[in-house]
Amino acid sequence: MRSLLPLAAALLIAAPAWAGDLAVSLKTPSGAPVSDAVIVVETADGPPKGPIHFAGPYRMAQKDMQFTPFVLLVPVGAEVAFPNLDPILHHVYSFSPAKTFELKLYGRDETRHVRFDKPGIVSVGCNIHDDMTGFIRIIDTPYAAKTDGQGHAVIPDLPAGAATVRVWHPYLKAVRNEAVRTVTIPGAGGASLALAVELRPAPMKHAGY
Repeated sequence: MRSLLPLAAALLIAAPAWAGDLAVSLKTPSGAPVSDAVIVVETADGPPKGPIHFAGPYRMAQKDMQFTPFVLLVPVGAEVAFPNLDPILHHVYSFSPAKTFELKLYGRDETRHVRFDKPGIVSVGCNIHDDMTGFIRIIDTPYAAKTDGQGHAVIPDLPAGAATVRVWHPYLKAVRNEAVRTVTIPGAGGASLALAVELRPAPMKHAGY
């Protein structure tokens, strides 16, 4: 079985809106929207200086025996809250190189916090419930966003010129779970990128990164 289907990409110049915006639409080959994908744009000038903020809260809850959200996007240096909203104990941990941590058994309405101080991908699990899996993507550029339930994301205020777009999802069928495309951001107006990608079935337990 082929592990990677051809990625269908279309780059379209959109009607003028905010100069330098990139609108991304992500779907499976059958047309289903792909949510929880992280889009990172790299430009020739690099990221701008100054603090980075993404839409919050920086929070990954344990609710209904799942991590919510499944994928969390945070900037380098962010402190993430891990509230337990279930009526049972959880033991949250990660062995990921970007951040190794362990939050030992804690109960309902208790919260623990972890600071993520370097970029990377963190796979989060529960030491008691093996099928609970979440991912935290720590980013060192403001040029990033996560796709919503319709598979849409917008990265605003990009400088004009060529840019590299990296699309990551924990189950994307590609090397390092990432698809890469090059786009041109116009000097006025915006651009859009539509991608079709195939996802692997979610495993019951993820071994971590």
